[in-house]
Amino acid sequence: MGTRHGLYQGWGVRVSKAQGFTYEELGDGSVVVRHHGRRAAVVRGGRAEQFLREVAAGDAQLVMARWTGNYRRGNERSARQHPRNGG
Repeated sequence: MGTRHGLYQGWGVRVSKAQGFTYEELGDGSVVVRHHGRRAAVVRGGRAEQFLREVAAGDAQLVMARWTGNYRRGNERSARQHPRNGG
């Protein structure tokens, strides 16, 4: 089995390191988050300020992945197999 690169989070679940995110702060105070060049989110007002604080304080890629909802939680396989999801 090959070596996989990534982060370990929580219960021993392997989560890939987020990448491909950029953000741009606009003149009106809003922030546009892009993933591989495509707009993933626009954050305005107090949420934009909070977003910028979190990006400055931690792993910017992981913060942007969390804010856009584009990250793995580690439960996709078990959720797919749940009876209410047709599994």
